[in-house]
Amino acid sequence: MPNHLSIRSYSRQRRGHAHEFHQLVLPLRGVINIELDGFAGKVAPGECVLIRAGELHHFTANAEARFVVADMASLPANLASADRIAFAISPPLIRYLDFIEAQLEHQINPEVERSMFATFALLLAEQRLLPQVDHRIQAVLQHIEQHLASKVVIRDLAGVACLSETQFKKLFRQQLGQTVMQYVTAKRMDKARALLQHTDYSVQLIAEQVGYTDISAFSRRFSANFGLTPTRFTQ
Repeated sequence: MPNHLSIRSYSRQRRGHAHEFHQLVLPLRGVINIELDGFAGKVAPGECVLIRAGELHHFTANAEARFVVADMASLPANLASADRIAFAISPPLIRYLDFIEAQLEHQINPEVERSMFATFALLLAEQRLLPQVDHRIQAVLQHIEQHLASKVVIRDLAGVACLSETQFKKLFRQQLGQTVMQYVTAKRMDKARALLQHTDYSVQLIAEQVGYTDISAFSRRFSANFGLTPTRFTQ
């Protein structure tokens, strides 16, 4: 059934089929091993795999793994024209998958389900189709996302990745195309802009929530990124 969201599990037994609609599989817990034309490998939480209509695919997964599966009659433009089959998804979409799981497992409400699918499609249309990230770096990205207010210590992040500091910094740059601090700063500024736009928090509180104890340093960095001070941005 197209334009439908569901929560699914798979088995260790290799199975294969095709369907008349597009399908996206987004792991919540565990990984799926999938084989289709142009791709064979694992897709983990924080990632998505696209199976186009009519495409034969085979898959296996541990029984305890869980996935959000989206059946879609049509794809947003960014996916319809994409060559990439598996890709990393954004933190907002990752968070939204948790909401989808909670709703689908606790109630049946067709109107809510239609609304959830519409929101899912909008978030999907905003995705930059980034390549899958090494699982060690993916763990670090999740850690950074959860600790944006904390001081960044390369030694600690390398520990999350189970790598030496030198190995970690090299692999991070290879995978993301930027340094750790460049990535963290971009994430902090994006969150700060969203908090300024959508909340009535003080600039001081927002600065603290994105890791700045010095409000002047926060204002300078925000101005360098967006061309306005935090105070002027909210006016």
